Amino acid sequence: MVVGTRSAIFAPLCDPGLIIVDEEQDYVYKQDQTPHYHCREAAMIRAELEKNKLILGSSAPSLESYQSAKDGALKYVYQAASGDQPQIQVVDMKNLPLMSKRQRVILSQRLQDKMLEVLGAKGKSLLFINRKGFATLAVCSTCAKILKCPRCNINLVYHFSQQQLRCHYCNHKIPAPKICPLCNSGYIRYSGAGTEKIESELALLFPQAKVKLLDDDAGQDLSGWDIIVSGQAGLRGIDHKFDLVGVLDIDRMLNQVDFRSAERVFELLTELCAKTERAVIIQSSVSGNYALSSLEKHDPTLFYEKELDLRKQLNFPPYSHFCQVRFRGANEEKVKNSATQVFEKLEKSKLPKGIKLISLNPAEQPKLRGNYYWVILISSESIPVLHKFLKINLKKLKHSGIIVTIDVDSL
Repeated sequence: MVVGTRSAIFAPLCDPGLIIVDEEQDYVYKQDQTPHYHCREAAMIRAELEKNKLILGSSAPSLESYQSAKDGALKYVYQAASGDQPQIQVVDMKNLPLMSKRQRVILSQRLQDKMLEVLGAKGKSLLFINRKGFATLAVCSTCAKILKCPRCNINLVYHFSQQQLRCHYCNHKIPAPKICPLCNSGYIRYSGAGTEKIESELALLFPQAKVKLLDDDAGQDLSGWDIIVSGQAGLRGIDHKFDLVGVLDIDRMLNQVDFRSAERVFELLTELCAKTERAVIIQSSVSGNYALSSLEKHDPTLFYEKELDLRKQLNFPPYSHFCQVRFRGANEEKVKNSATQVFEKLEKSKLPKGIKLISLNPAEQPKLRGNYYWVILISSESIPVLHKFLKINLKKLKHSGIIVTIDVDSL
């Protein structure tokens, strides 16, 4: 028996009888670095080649697996969850009282009342917010300069406990400045809420409660604590049933420029709902979103059918494949020119049936760790046809100082 992470799928076993991919929807199964692969897809190919049995386990199956089950390529077996189903309530943050809106309340009155009730019964609450640090934006109140990472050009996050501004991509750190580095003004304003800000807010609202901020370390002892504050990384270390789970700032994930955003939110909330058998309160300004409605009604089919219908109309995966041709380099102009030349060449070439050039744009994060990124996005109905097309057109590609990678069905 071999147990391991995604690379274990390539273990040199002779004729394994069974392959199990647990929580197959998890994004960690996708290898972002070269060589790009997805453990689930590799497992399906290996099982087919070696005639082995394959089990894909999941609490919230990926759209690809769900569609494969509908098509008959996979056998779908539903196993009801053990224990009681929690009561799930979505609080509409748009309909808060006027005073609460002016004060920019982080915790709704409904969530505060429920937490107070749980505290009175000596229960435990879990508050989830997928942002680290105390504040997500540091800006000068005089000249409006936003403090950003020089290597990644993204906002630095303020960590109160270390009195630092930190980049969560390259780990660049600077001491929290007392004056603005541009105009020498003496006041830096911090805004946006992270896990540390929620922890301090809870200390004011519930001074009688013991609040613990859960970091990334797994297997922490939660006994003796009343309220746990955690981000997504900390969830992996929690093996405990709570009396209440509160979800904050889920709209930021729903509104990301990513066609998988609703799917990722649904998977995350399903994982959070499994942490309790009593109550879940989700704060959102889009309370009518189908991902939230399906959870409220305890009917995941509503989400899957709606999401698949939208994907089919737009010809998005799993009804097609997206391929990213990524260009990376230290010189922004050279990266842009290189990507533009290749895009123009692909436009002039004869496109096979089922292949469509969609766009040429800077990457979602245009600059990371000192390198600039540009992306050509291609849609294809067939991976072998796409592979042949790119192999022919990129075979003689030579650009000094530019690294080109190809990623199919990137996450």
